[in-house]
Amino acid sequence: MSKRVFLIHGWDGKPNNHWFPYLSLELKANGFEVNAPQMPNAGEPKVKEWLSFLKDYVGKPDSDTYFVGHSLGCITIARYLETLSPKARVGGCVFVAGFSGRINVPEIKEFYELPFDPKKAKAHCDKFVMIFSNNDSYVPMEKSLEFAEQFGAKTILERGRGHFTAGDGVTALPSVLSALLKMAS
Repeated sequence: MSKRVFLIHGWDGKPNNHWFPYLSLELKANGFEVNAPQMPNAGEPKVKEWLSFLKDYVGKPDSDTYFVGHSLGCITIARYLETLSPKARVGGCVFVAGFSGRINVPEIKEFYELPFDPKKAKAHCDKFVMIFSNNDSYVPMEKSLEFAEQFGAKTILERGRGHFTAGDGVTALPSVLSALLKMAS
């Protein structure tokens, strides 16, 4: 069974945004099956819709299933893990510009205002990495660190990378690739 990676974009995102094409290429070269779905109504995302879509799209996760989230994709993955059946396990998660709690973006507030149990989510995965920037204009560093703490994630600070978008000049993100390769070895 090959290792599967799911790349989950953020609010108003696309599967070929920013550093996703770079990562897809590198992962495929390393023998991974890469899935980068277009999340439904990305411009006006709804928690229930995104979770139900992701559940159907992933099918049955296992220890060879990995997730990479960007921004809103991170909290979507965390909430997805929380819904898994008690015995389900995934191989690992890499969060880029993830956040917990209020970040003052009313359009996506249900993603962080609905009750969430990190312990329940953590029960399905042992390996978490959080990559964040010191000058992200959307996600304050402390919100990324809070999120990382909830999962006991290894943290990687990438200085001056903004929100890790093409607009911030980020079209390749080797730290995500190396984190995944390490998780999967």
